[in-house]
Amino acid sequence: MNKDSKIYIAGHKGMVGSAVWRMLEQNGYKNLIGKSSKELDLRNQQNVQSFYEIEKPDIVIDAAARVGGILANNDYPYQFIMENLQIQNNLIDGALKSGINTFIFLGSSCIYPKLAKQPLKEEYLLTDALEPTNEWYAIAKIAGVKACEAIRKQYNKDYVSLMPTNLYGYFDNFDLKTSHVLPAMIRKFHEAKLNDKPVELWGSGAPMREFLFVDDLAKAVLFVMENKPEEHLYNVGTGKDITIKELALTIQKVVGHAGEIIWDATKPDGTPRKLMDVSKLNKLGWQHQVELEEGIVKTYEWFLQNQDKIKEVKM
Repeated sequence: MNKDSKIYIAGHKGMVGSAVWRMLEQNGYKNLIGKSSKELDLRNQQNVQSFYEIEKPDIVIDAAARVGGILANNDYPYQFIMENLQIQNNLIDGALKSGINTFIFLGSSCIYPKLAKQPLKEEYLLTDALEPTNEWYAIAKIAGVKACEAIRKQYNKDYVSLMPTNLYGYFDNFDLKTSHVLPAMIRKFHEAKLNDKPVELWGSGAPMREFLFVDDLAKAVLFVMENKPEEHLYNVGTGKDITIKELALTIQKVVGHAGEIIWDATKPDGTPRKLMDVSKLNKLGWQHQVELEEGIVKTYEWFLQNQDKIKEVKM
């Protein structure tokens, strides 16, 4: 690994991809490649293969995906399974055919069974049923993990998968129809503060979730890229979780909303708990650095400064 290595970051304009780009630049990697979805449709196999043949990257970091929360997964199941399969299959298979030796595949903690023992260990993959509200996305990501594992086993290439817990941070999606819980809450509490109204939230507030600031994931990507760990799958998280109700109260405090919080228990809670066992990556030397309230402050500050740039996500 050297600073002149040609690195392609798929999805470089998204929250994760842009964080990885910034982290690599900050650490002296200047030969970075990024293509917008208009420049390169990752769902098109021939376009991806042609891109690889022309650019010849040394390393591929796959941060490209169709993502969303419970509502989006529930309303658009076909897009969530098929587009994610198309994107990652084209990137992974194209990289193999092009002789690329290093590939980092980014997934999600939703690959683990809904009722798996906590905290979630890497070996729990495929041991029980998935959470129904996001199984379409999860199945696609599981396929990506197994494809990278198969390439590693059969071709002895450095293809590794990182499974982060719930991410948030700069360039997050704040669209109320398609966003995840933390950015959606930031926007809801902010707008309720401006309008002096209560905030209505889905579910009971009882489920427990773990949250990782996106820059910490970017540091994990850099760490894995530079250290080439021996196994194919690593969890990335803080190893700490809180209830959704506690999250709401923390965001309410950061935003400065003083009104009532109304919980709609008729809406689904999703998985009861999702806490990652991050001991494998911790033992190698990576640790998260940004604690939750600090990360929420950073994210809310970014939200306030970039409201004019925040786009509504179309499915």
